[in-house]
Amino acid sequence: MRTAVVVGAGVGGLAAAGALARSGWQVTLLERADRVRPEPTAVVLWPNGVRALRALGLGAGLEAIATPLPDGGIRRPDGHWLVQPRPTPPERMPVVVHREDLHDALVAGLGDRVDLRTGVTVRTVRAGGDDRPSVGDGHRHYEADLVVAADGVDSEIRRRLAPEAGVVASGSATWRAVIPWYRAPRLPADRPVGGETLGAGYRFVSASLGERGSAGGTSRGGIYWMATAAGASRPEPPETQLALLRRWFAGWPAPVGELLAATEPADLVQQEVRELRPLPRQYAFRSGPGGVVLLGDAAHAMPPHLGQGTCLAFEDAATLASLLRETRLPDAVAGYDRTRRPRAASVVRQTRRMSAVLQTRGRLALRARDAALGPITTRLLGHAASTAAQWRPPSSSS
Repeated sequence: MRTAVVVGAGVGGLAAAGALARSGWQVTLLERADRVRPEPTAVVLWPNGVRALRALGLGAGLEAIATPLPDGGIRRPDGHWLVQPRPTPPERMPVVVHREDLHDALVAGLGDRVDLRTGVTVRTVRAGGDDRPSVGDGHRHYEADLVVAADGVDSEIRRRLAPEAGVVASGSATWRAVIPWYRAPRLPADRPVGGETLGAGYRFVSASLGERGSAGGTSRGGIYWMATAAGASRPEPPETQLALLRRWFAGWPAPVGELLAATEPADLVQQEVRELRPLPRQYAFRSGPGGVVLLGDAAHAMPPHLGQGTCLAFEDAATLASLLRETRLPDAVAGYDRTRRPRAASVVRQTRRMSAVLQTRGRLALRARDAALGPITTRLLGHAASTAAQWRPPSSSS
């Protein structure tokens, strides 16, 4: 029986571990935290992420918890349109999912071939030569045919195998929250929940998780929002952070003020936006009969401006699973590197272009950006949407 060690029990690690187990692998899943629990927020999945989950055999579970996310357009803080809402073909429409529901679906797909071990911090990595790869925590070594590094932007495995890839701050921080329906504000009919508002270094995005009074296949319905502000993350307690957000976004058009007013400090999840610059030169490293592969943020951490971080992690997992089914392990490791590096580099380039547009500051620069935002955003998002819609796992008709 082939064996794998997956390091990191985030969504990418859970997806990879479950896919390997369903293919007959014996998997050890290592997580540094004492408990495996997701953020109480939500995530937008574009068509490539949805297709990847279907390729992983999780499509039915996703349909029960996902809410379609139509194009809500982009406004300025004064309420004027920068980009009008546009009809979205079904095959290009993203969905929004509560992270806890997504986590539950991924955990349910692990099966009994996955041995989950929490409280394990990987500190050593062995790869290369004729020996099988292994990782260790200073007390014990975990050896397997394949090691999957899904241990996030601060990946210790990547740091040792691809030290050229550095972690840098992107110059902004994000806040996310889900307001449950019983606290969610009732908005005017002419101001739908979903949409985006863009200012000078500030951005606010919101989406509905199901319909009020009915959460569909989840008990976690409500309204999801994400705010981005230029600068470093804030060290103050959540109460102060929420007060700052209300001040920064005061006077913005509905539903921004209403959503922030309905948010409680315990709802807030803050994250400093960091990315890899440069990206690793390799995403896979041969070792003995197998090797080590980088997956998710360990391979291609990027700003969230195109919403592709989680989607790419699922692409990684689906690609790896497909290659392992179709080819010998050494060839699958080499094929993973050959397939994923150009794909990730393309999406990261698009994300960085959008970052430059969204982080514009200064009066003259803002005027120029706003005048050109419609054509620029349409072109960038159109390219990104096409890339997402066209992706297929290798050797798969999913």
